[in-house]
Amino acid sequence: MLKVGLTGGIGAGKSEVSRLLVEHGAVLIDADRIAREVVAPGTPGLAAVVEAFGREVLAQDGTLDRPRLGAIVFADPEKRALLNSIVHPLVGARSAELEAAAAADSVVVHDVPLLTENGLASLYDLVIVVDVSPETQLDRLVRLRGMSEEDARARMAAQATREKRLEIADIVIDNEVPLEELGRRVREVWGELRGRAAADRPG
Repeated sequence: MLKVGLTGGIGAGKSEVSRLLVEHGAVLIDADRIAREVVAPGTPGLAAVVEAFGREVLAQDGTLDRPRLGAIVFADPEKRALLNSIVHPLVGARSAELEAAAAADSVVVHDVPLLTENGLASLYDLVIVVDVSPETQLDRLVRLRGMSEEDARARMAAQATREKRLEIADIVIDNEVPLEELGRRVREVWGELRGRAAADRPG
């Protein structure tokens, strides 16, 4: 099994790269999706979040009001650390379960937005960084996601710098290219990953 960490700044297009890798046969473990699952209604994770932050972080239907919680933790590093201390161990445990269920010869891609920020590179056999310029990030967040420029810049500033991400990269995928070119590059990377997985196989 080859364990790959996939990351990139907000708006870099990491989701498109992970989708293409899955098309080629990768097993995807999406940290963001798991982070939502572990605080779904009825879970111990949601109960712990409500205990820490109060019932005002619940929407009327009993689900987590993510924008409200986000506003609370985004402005306060201590509260963000508290939330992370609840959610991250749950995400880690679920990710490990999914990885253990994958076939022995799989290429398992962990899509982890905060891989750089949380110092997780050593958990993977190699790290892929989806890279674009900060100008492209800002343009995509404002134009495609409808964020205000101020909000977009704040989100970008809360993440690691482009330089920090590139420092931990074993493979860089430039996503300032047409989709066809991105597809060709991901195909090339997939060949490299399969080769690594085959080389690592015992016997």
